[in-house]
Amino acid sequence: MAFIAKTSDPRDWKVIASTIQTLVEDATFDATPESLNFRAMDPSHVALVDMVWPNSAFEKYDCDKEFKFSVRVEDFVKLIKRADSKDSLEISSSDDETIRVKMEGGYSREFKLHLMESVDSPTPLPKLNFKSKTHLTEGTFEKILSDISTISDHVTIESKMEDILFTGKSDKGTASVSLSKNSEGVLEHEVSEDSKATYSIEYIANIVKAAGSASDTLVFEYSSKMPLRLQFKLGDSGGLIDFYLAPRIDEK
Repeated sequence: MAFIAKTSDPRDWKVIASTIQTLVEDATFDATPESLNFRAMDPSHVALVDMVWPNSAFEKYDCDKEFKFSVRVEDFVKLIKRADSKDSLEISSSDDETIRVKMEGGYSREFKLHLMESVDSPTPLPKLNFKSKTHLTEGTFEKILSDISTISDHVTIESKMEDILFTGKSDKGTASVSLSKNSEGVLEHEVSEDSKATYSIEYIANIVKAAGSASDTLVFEYSSKMPLRLQFKLGDSGGLIDFYLAPRIDEK
């Protein structure tokens, strides 16, 4: 068997599949002896997802050498969603043509999915020096986005040493949410330089909905007029999902 990755429940697989589905239609996973990895940019080159899932997070993980497999995301998601919450979920492959998706719980099910030819070129991570870092509960961040989205499709984040201001404006009017570093839901807030940037709420909301279900908290980092990075933990498994989003180009 060229590759086996098995978890005792399907939750993290479902989070990963949903997260990837927000950005791309075809996905290439990169399995190494150390971890299962995924990195891709959306077609508009506005957003990027980077996932690292260490071998220690799995109930069983075998991968003697690097193994890449590409799938149509819609088909992959359909299979992963077939798993019940108490099922174990195993992804494996012994060739370059198919992966096997096996679920065992109340009864056993097995699917084989034909692989696609990978046409992905390596996607480098942006080298960024973040000036603002905030650790929030996922629920707090989701409510803030919902509040701002009642008025605007974009959110401007302004961070100072003691507080954070989220604002949105459109022809409808304006919306603002302010937090101090001691506000409920704020777990950590560090600013080395006042920062301000504007981002698409739709992109952020989609990724928070997908990846945020894996963890009760998230970290967001950014600098003025620079990309935003959202980081989510894959439960307690040691895995991480990083989401990068370019700022609004016409920000004034």
